[in-house]
Amino acid sequence: MNKFRCLLVDDEPPALEILRTYITATPLLEIAGECSHAMAAFEFLQLHPVDLIFLDVQMPRLSGTDLLKSLPNPPKTIFTTAYRDYAVEGFELGAVDYLLKPYSFDRFLRAVHKVLDLEQRVQPVKESIVTQTDRFLYVRSDRKMVKVMVDDIQYVESLKDYVRIFVNDQKIITKQTISALEEMLPANDFKRIHRSFIVALKKIDSYNHHAVFLRNTELPVGPLYKQEIMKRLSGITASGPSN
Repeated sequence: MNKFRCLLVDDEPPALEILRTYITATPLLEIAGECSHAMAAFEFLQLHPVDLIFLDVQMPRLSGTDLLKSLPNPPKTIFTTAYRDYAVEGFELGAVDYLLKPYSFDRFLRAVHKVLDLEQRVQPVKESIVTQTDRFLYVRSDRKMVKVMVDDIQYVESLKDYVRIFVNDQKIITKQTISALEEMLPANDFKRIHRSFIVALKKIDSYNHHAVFLRNTELPVGPLYKQEIMKRLSGITASGPSN
């Protein structure tokens, strides 16, 4: 089966690096080209066949949305941007999906599946993707993009405009909200238990109606989250909640 030829368009090198990593890990995708601005992408598309564009919105000289408007028969497009404000315009232009930076590998795959659904190729790709056992995401920390293995995350703590990610015995601090990071994590494996905490369900050793316990760490359960987290925990454990 032919691979999907992808064009990556972004003026930020770290964003291109993340896309490059995710595409390399996805069997039915390949990189046809990379452009650091929309004008270069326009010229590239005149000369090279492309099946899918990963397109940033805010770029110098010409925006991603304006580029898409200029193409008479544009390839399927997934917008990648740090700004929510362009989502409606993006979908009106026929974009398949809208990835809000930073996004996880899982979220990237969901966007790719939407493209594959449209091409009626979804079943073969699902069979290929399930072999990808290492789930990960990238976050910016200490002036570089740091790879975080999802299965190693214990919990996440909010620090106002920052979050602290506890990964085994390591702590990674990145500038983003806890709500944004919550969207990046697999909903089946992670749960918000407090306005300041997200926890990996499989890392919970014990719990009661007021807190969950991970080894020697106690995390509070907030009143707004208590009913949902108790329901979830009682459903995945053999015994009911402790008193």
